[in-house]
Amino acid sequence: MQPPTRVLAPAPGPAPGPEPITADPRHEAKPALLTQSWLDLAFLHWAVDPADVAPLLPPGTVPDTHDGVTYAGLVAFRMHRVGWFRLPGIPYLGSFPETNVRLYSVDEHGRRGVVFRSLDASRLIPVAIGRWAFRIPYVWSKMGVRQDGDTLTYTSHRRWPGPRGARSALSVRVGERIERPTDLEHFLTARWGMHSSCFGRPLYLPNTHPRWPLHRAELLSYEEDLLAAAGLTRPPGDPVSVLYSPGVPVRFGSPPCIPAQRPAPARESSAAPTERSEP
Repeated sequence: MQPPTRVLAPAPGPAPGPEPITADPRHEAKPALLTQSWLDLAFLHWAVDPADVAPLLPPGTVPDTHDGVTYAGLVAFRMHRVGWFRLPGIPYLGSFPETNVRLYSVDEHGRRGVVFRSLDASRLIPVAIGRWAFRIPYVWSKMGVRQDGDTLTYTSHRRWPGPRGARSALSVRVGERIERPTDLEHFLTARWGMHSSCFGRPLYLPNTHPRWPLHRAELLSYEEDLLAAAGLTRPPGDPVSVLYSPGVPVRFGSPPCIPAQRPAPARESSAAPTERSEP
């Protein structure tokens, strides 16, 4: 009696590389889950070591890098008229200042996105919905956006759930329109989805919007401890990139039906008399 021979399951294929960075959306967000506009955005970015932020990302993602470096972003703006499905945007509850701390991620399917470490917003009800319904780390803060000519000032002072008192205050002067953004500027702004987790499972939420109108911006002043409150070691020095955009309308789609995990590694079996690869 001959001993049983091994049956080899096919090895999983190689992981796809990250999708290309494109200035225009790679997909349509249909059906639309959320509609909103992002207005008067100031983008501040610091270069950070990928190894430092990898533990802060959700399962199934790794830091997305540009020339071996990843980035931590502080983005201040005005959220305008958030709407659900095909309902019109809500004037009061759906319009408020927001400041988020975000990281850059890529998942095992090659999809690039952002990971929000915190989102300070000035409306309590949207904060509660974001935290409890979508597991997004919204926090309630006292906030303001003031414009004086070509200068914008954004302030944020955290109320709940904490750490109480975490704050940011920054002022930028808007410069000339960027006709041809660099590869890095596209990398930092052209993001067509967010990575998160829901009840321990990976979640990818796609979005779409017109191409960013970007401007150079001069950082006049800033004080913040939101990065530290989000679990990041404060990068040394000033931001390496400061940009401004008047804004875009945005649509978020439903999560796509893509398996959360890759196939399991090949396993051995003794159930068949000859060696072959299973279909």
